[in-house]
Amino acid sequence: MGNFDRSQDEDCLSLTICTPAPDGKSRPVLVWLHGGAWISGAGSLDWYDGAHLAREGDIVFVGVNYRLGALGWLHRPGIVDDEAGTLDMIAALSWVRDQIAAFGGDPGCVTVMGQSAGATSIGRLALLPEARCLFHRAIMQSGGFGRGAYTAAMATQRADRYMRLLDIDPQSGDALRRLRAVEVPRLIAAQGELARANARFAQTMPMFMPVLPTAMTQPEMLSAIADGLEGKPVLIGATADEVHAFYAADPSMQHPPDDAVVERFGGAAQLARYRARRPGASAMDLLADLGTDETFLLPAMRLAEAIARRGGHAFAYLFDWAPPASRFRSCHCIELPFVFGTFLAWRDAEMLAGGEMMQMQALSTSMRAAWIAFARSGDPGHEAMPTWPQHDVERRPTMRLGSRMGIVGDPAGLVERSNP
Repeated sequence: MGNFDRSQDEDCLSLTICTPAPDGKSRPVLVWLHGGAWISGAGSLDWYDGAHLAREGDIVFVGVNYRLGALGWLHRPGIVDDEAGTLDMIAALSWVRDQIAAFGGDPGCVTVMGQSAGATSIGRLALLPEARCLFHRAIMQSGGFGRGAYTAAMATQRADRYMRLLDIDPQSGDALRRLRAVEVPRLIAAQGELARANARFAQTMPMFMPVLPTAMTQPEMLSAIADGLEGKPVLIGATADEVHAFYAADPSMQHPPDDAVVERFGGAAQLARYRARRPGASAMDLLADLGTDETFLLPAMRLAEAIARRGGHAFAYLFDWAPPASRFRSCHCIELPFVFGTFLAWRDAEMLAGGEMMQMQALSTSMRAAWIAFARSGDPGHEAMPTWPQHDVERRPTMRLGSRMGIVGDPAGLVERSNP
């Protein structure tokens, strides 16, 4: 979906700043945490150029790089106790607090925005008192909260397997010294080996991810995140067909075994419910629907509801635009060029192929205005789009962003799907 043929260096902890002017105007600040399953990506990619947002919104945009893969997220008590990737994000937000005024930004008006791993990481930051005090609003796009998070025990098991792939005994006294001596290309190769060893049918669990201090069920985790976001307006949502991004180009998912499909759904009855929602759909489509619901859509709506139950301000959205007949549908990442207005940088992305550019530009203009309005005021509403009410637990109003725009009630079918 893009060109990653870029220079790479371990001296990677940098920020990309777009500002209308380095003056004393005290503009709202938008801090971007990129996605990539905690193993790829960069806040400095052209995909995430914040120039449109900074210019149109008179805001300061900050793109964050953080350590990835084992360098950022390997967690093994007694060997690697700190979560380096999270610490990088905290360091970036601390720098914004202390230095952004010199770039025309207001350290008292900081919105942290993330997509996928970046959005899930915002949830992790919300759990940390030293982190949540560094931002005032949050935009969470396609966070994979349905995956949960690793506990220290789970992360230890994963780390031990990883180190054994590097021929390091995690129980040995020199494990850390030996780990530090491994060349980066070998660390990355071992990540691939670990991913292949842990691959499971129709599952998208990352190799590395944030670690929770204690084991939590999904409701407990979302409740704790909602508590951490108290007093902070939140804009949260997902795309309608998130998991098609992972399955549509995978040959093994085109005709999956019937028994594996039934097992993944937990039985024929649940499979039949999904088949009734999308008559004539392929098994891959149905598996993608299930993964979208479990991992992205339902948890996003549940978090919005948890915030609303606490009297907080949450605004929910569902992005459902896609090119006609696209095999990727409205997939994971497809909203990004619309949010940033960076269609040129995404010109090789198959998920956009066949889209009508005038329609795409119009939708992007409206979405950028909404994201800017939220960064400025905590409310995404603006004159050029339908009224966008706060989320509430009775109606669950959600803004549909696509070829048609407007409020839909509970698009995830939360009650029906959660209580079949």
